[in-house]
Amino acid sequence: MLYIIPFYVIDLPKIKIMKIENTKAQMRKGVLEFCILSVLKNKDAYVAEILITLKEAKLLVVEGTIYPLLTRLKNSGLLNYRWEESTTGPPRKYYTLTESGQLFLVELTTTWNELHNAVSLVTHPKTTKK
Repeated sequence: MLYIIPFYVIDLPKIKIMKIENTKAQMRKGVLEFCILSVLKNKDAYVAEILITLKEAKLLVVEGTIYPLLTRLKNSGLLNYRWEESTTGPPRKYYTLTESGQLFLVELTTTWNELHNAVSLVTHPKTTKK
């Protein structure tokens, strides 16, 4: 359905599709930092391992997204990295949580649980019988 407004033509269904895709992308970006830190909680990993873990969880992330985020987390003091030789190719950069990163992850986990509970209460309210 097209609406003509002086100087503008607006395709409302297209706007709705664009908004939902943008909103979904923003939601994924909002939890990506938390997910990456969670992946590194129990073991050090290099980028390909992190991407595989995220992909298996249906969080599709490309290298162009993850590298700047890892750099930002490292520059914030939440991650460190080390280089390790690989038997199958070039050396790999393994990322690990710093002590600050571990504490930050604990805070994010608490915040995530609170947010998840709050959103669940709003989106799945319990029905009461009258």
